[in-house]
Amino acid sequence: MSAIILLGLSACSNVDEKPEVEKETEETTPVSQEPVEEVEEAVEEEVIVEETEPLYHLNEANWTLEPIKDANPKAVLLTIDDAPDRYAVEMAKTLKELNAPAIFFVNGHFINTDEEKANLKAIYDMGFSIGNHTQTHVNLKDSSEEQQKDEILKVNETVEEVIGEKPKFFRAPFGVNTDFSRSLVSQEGMLLMNWTYGYDWEKQYMDAASLTDIMVNTEYLTNGANLLMHDREWTADALRGIVEELRAKDYDFIDPTTIKGIE
Repeated sequence: MSAIILLGLSACSNVDEKPEVEKETEETTPVSQEPVEEVEEAVEEEVIVEETEPLYHLNEANWTLEPIKDANPKAVLLTIDDAPDRYAVEMAKTLKELNAPAIFFVNGHFINTDEEKANLKAIYDMGFSIGNHTQTHVNLKDSSEEQQKDEILKVNETVEEVIGEKPKFFRAPFGVNTDFSRSLVSQEGMLLMNWTYGYDWEKQYMDAASLTDIMVNTEYLTNGANLLMHDREWTADALRGIVEELRAKDYDFIDPTTIKGIE
């Protein structure tokens, strides 16, 4: 899997030089009604919410999702980073139309204005899970513990303000975590994840056709693969094809709400 990790390290990067990556530790409305003359006495009904057992758990050795019990092993997880910049709402609409769940990992600097917050709320209201991708997309390894804390907690606070709940997932920029960030993410009840593969930051894949082809035909496509994509024009253009061609290969898509979280 070392080739896969190296492949993903330049994700979200705007520089040619790849950051040094620390060695991963072995943790291995209500409906309107016409008024009536007589109103029957309301009867209180107890609403029972059944908790469903998780269907997948995260394998930190290669960041794939493994089935629990009888869950479909031939399934992949779709993730979108750097949201909601310019194309995330469009991408969410496409995925919603295709009934394909995903996690949108957001950066705090894209949810500062009322319009940006409305975009985040729109994505959430379409049924998608929201993840934390830090406030300013920094390399956490180059940040002090106080800076790391600010980068992570600010996003949680803003997301909770907008959608009413904190993110349940965390992904560090460049896939670089520290002992401090890991501990803080765990304390916040978020599941830390990286990815199995992604390509849309590489120049040769910055068009819909080539990106679609590599995403569905790469040697790294495997059961439970954690697919990394970004809020980019060419990725938005490729998204429908990626989903449809993966389905043509009989892959299902993992609902993030079925992933086992922090104990």
